[in-house]
Amino acid sequence: MVEHSQECLHMEADEEPDARVWTWTPRCHSGRRGSPSPPSFHRNDFLSTRTLEKRWEACTLIEVINLGKSYQVRRGRRWEEIVALQNVHFTIEPGSFVSLIGPSGCGKTTLLFIMGGLLPATEGEIRIDGQPVLGPMPNKVAYVFQNYALLPWRTVLQNVMYGLELQRVPFAKRKEKALEAIELVGLSDFVDRYPRELSGGMQQRVAIARALTLGCEILLLDEPFGALDEQTRMQMGEELLRIWASTRKTIVMVTHSLSEAVYLSDRLIVFSRRPGRVKRIIDSRLGRPRNLDIMTTQEFAIERNELWHELAEEWAQERGVANDA
Repeated sequence: MVEHSQECLHMEADEEPDARVWTWTPRCHSGRRGSPSPPSFHRNDFLSTRTLEKRWEACTLIEVINLGKSYQVRRGRRWEEIVALQNVHFTIEPGSFVSLIGPSGCGKTTLLFIMGGLLPATEGEIRIDGQPVLGPMPNKVAYVFQNYALLPWRTVLQNVMYGLELQRVPFAKRKEKALEAIELVGLSDFVDRYPRELSGGMQQRVAIARALTLGCEILLLDEPFGALDEQTRMQMGEELLRIWASTRKTIVMVTHSLSEAVYLSDRLIVFSRRPGRVKRIIDSRLGRPRNLDIMTTQEFAIERNELWHELAEEWAQERGVANDA
């Protein structure tokens, strides 16, 4: 719901003494420190409450609302509850690049699975375009897994067409879309190659191209470059930024690399150790467009160190708990 506070809704006097109009300045926020404010709507509009609500909804694509996830795990003869996520709440605006980062085992991938409709939540909900996520939404959300999940008996072109084939898109149309996506990721010379003939970075580009063909507004990336060497990882990050700039998809990515998160993202959502909660939301102060040279700047170092200190606190607390035990 829209929050009518003094900082976002107030009265302004017109030239005539008794003529006043409502002025709306939205602040789409997640309820936590560091969330951004989108561009202001037109000033001096007389807006109904419903219009205000519609404009609020228009600047939010993904809502994570008081989300919790727990598992029952067997320990000998007993069942034990493991809480992976607890009271997670934030919003994501259309066209933004958001990274989820936190200690290992804090529930980042679990959250991505719930967002993609691959796992149910135990508490709370996730809404996409105002609709609760109750299962996979192939028309809205595409997923790129940690492993490339390519079919080894299919060529690059056939792998990229596979999602459209499942949707029963006519052959000519799916080939056209697949070739466009392959060109976008820079693999036009490899359409007839098999996965075994490609490097790890090239296989990941095939996986990204396959997700792009589906035409979804949202891309969920689960540590897409985790298996790559540092040089290839940096090159793939630059490639991903180029693709994002061309398509303006909304990207939500899980990563353990601080530099990668700072380099790619508009917003960094930092998680606490398990049970995972949103510890802090950091909005990037780095401008766009970006290239790898930005990693040598003082601004980049400051933002990376800020992120490091947030995570170092969690690791220190985790070590303290382990020592006490």
